[in-house]
Amino acid sequence: MSRNKTLTRALSLVVLVTVFTGAAHAQNNAPNPYDTIDDWAMLPAGRVWGATSAVYPAKNGKNIWIAERCGANLCVGSDLDPVMLFDSDGHLLKSFGSGKITWPHGIYVDTDDNVWIADAVGYAPVPEGVGHTVMKFSSDGELLMTLGKEGVAGDGNDVFNKPSDVLVAPNGDIFVADGHDAGGNNRIVKFDKDGNYLMQWGETGGDHGQFRDPHALAMDSQGRLFVGDRGNSRLQIFTQDGEHIATWTQFGRPSGLFIDANDVLYSADSESNARRNVGWKRGIRIGSARDGFVTAFIPDPEPDQDNSATSAAEGIAVDAAGNIYGAEVGPRAIRKYVRK
Repeated sequence: MSRNKTLTRALSLVVLVTVFTGAAHAQNNAPNPYDTIDDWAMLPAGRVWGATSAVYPAKNGKNIWIAERCGANLCVGSDLDPVMLFDSDGHLLKSFGSGKITWPHGIYVDTDDNVWIADAVGYAPVPEGVGHTVMKFSSDGELLMTLGKEGVAGDGNDVFNKPSDVLVAPNGDIFVADGHDAGGNNRIVKFDKDGNYLMQWGETGGDHGQFRDPHALAMDSQGRLFVGDRGNSRLQIFTQDGEHIATWTQFGRPSGLFIDANDVLYSADSESNARRNVGWKRGIRIGSARDGFVTAFIPDPEPDQDNSATSAAEGIAVDAAGNIYGAEVGPRAIRKYVRK
């Protein structure tokens, strides 16, 4: 084992021991250096926000892509464009995707400014199927690639069952978190840049390399793949070939993950409560992807977290200026967080 990998695992063990010996209090009470801006993005007249978990910065680091569920929690039957691009002041620049996306859940923007969408709810072909796919669009909305089969759920090499998120590595390899339900596929599937199947790893369970609802993906500057293993209230770190490196619990119950160019890790916890993750509060935890230490916490404003299913940010993204964007499913909103 390399010295770097040994050091990484040693640091992970130190962090986990700290958490398990009572430091959950610290992760709930780290300082909050951000102000909240409500109603940041301006929708066209007459349009309202639907459930939203997909948010990601454009290649320029200034504009923000958002995919929302057509003013509701499903786009079936809607003629609205679910994928929208906003500038930093919240003005709508363009939109696309009407009739093509059922339930936008995860989003990724690659180095060519292509927009990838994980469509996590599917309906069987009658006569045409929809969902259970990952789609690659140009920034103008042209469909360039589809992974999976529309409306077909499965666990084979060319099908998904409610894919939650997608990520493209610097070399073009594609990673898909499949699927959304804790009892579903619970795997990570890897493809090459042309969409050819390469490998997969994972199964249902709580051991290293197993998942319950792999809900979010992010990659650090070392090329390590971070997986938000939401149903197990943890994140796991892997090589790009699926070798387990570390398991961290100090970032709560991750629904969304984002790692910026400085290896700052942002984890959106929209589900922790007394039933799902005892001792942990909901909110956005911010820390280091290098050593795992949490340095800031934006608390969820929901006053009754133990009796609500989900609240505050589920998807999360950060622009080049360090502003945070939280995509909210339950409250159906997008909030912006700026440094005080």
